[in-house]
Amino acid sequence: MKIIKSPAEMQMAADALRSKASPLGLVPTMGALHDGHISLIKRAAKECAAVVVSIFVNPTQFGPSEDFDFYPRSLDPDLKICKDQKIAAVYAPSVEAMFEKGFDTWVEVPSLAAGLCGANRPGHFRGVATVVAKLISICRPERVYLGEKDYQQLVLIRRMILDLNLRVNVIGCSTVREKDGLAMSSRNANLGENERKRALSISRGLYKAQDLFVAGERKVSEFKKVVRKELKKADAEIDYIEVIDPDTLELLEMALDSSRMAIAAKVGEIRLIDNLPLKE
Repeated sequence: MKIIKSPAEMQMAADALRSKASPLGLVPTMGALHDGHISLIKRAAKECAAVVVSIFVNPTQFGPSEDFDFYPRSLDPDLKICKDQKIAAVYAPSVEAMFEKGFDTWVEVPSLAAGLCGANRPGHFRGVATVVAKLISICRPERVYLGEKDYQQLVLIRRMILDLNLRVNVIGCSTVREKDGLAMSSRNANLGENERKRALSISRGLYKAQDLFVAGERKVSEFKKVVRKELKKADAEIDYIEVIDPDTLELLEMALDSSRMAIAAKVGEIRLIDNLPLKE
């Protein structure tokens, strides 16, 4: 397994991998790898001739008051996981390598970035879109594997790739959960024991909303009531509770078979997101 830090070296390595066999898969991460990431890597390995995992905590997607300095970092354990999964290369650049002095080019998808997480995180998705565009340019994959937990990000990146004719297939993979239902996230490592228990209110609320849907309810206001009740019992600070169109992210008042319910809330100082499809 190669560990690569230079964009130019990564491009040459990617070209060499693709010349031997195709397709080349990319799993972009910010490190602190967990079973959710491993599920992406395993799927990529199953479907691709070779896999690159990028590990880069992207400062451009964090706001001034957000947790960039405290975001979990565990490069050595992450590299061991990648080695155990027998991937071809890890791309782990420095901030200076990704954003050289004078960098001033940005990618934006305004319509999909405006709501949900984008409403209270100005600039977040500009940073996400820009860094993913750069990772695609540098790692030169034919397939990119992303988790559905970050659903807005998934939809936005699909749109960006389509609009920019990047000729990359985006594979969305189901959210991986702990046995108790908590969606796996690198930020879970920063939850204290009490906060960890309170965080379960997010998935509990989602599943109760899904039960309502299965029972025949379609009014989004009713779904929001049950979710809000769960979050308030856990003293979670609600950012948003919405039911969305899965393709356009449009906020809905009446749920459809293809709708997704999305939540963002802070438990203590840790902001968590989750979503679930509403279906029979």
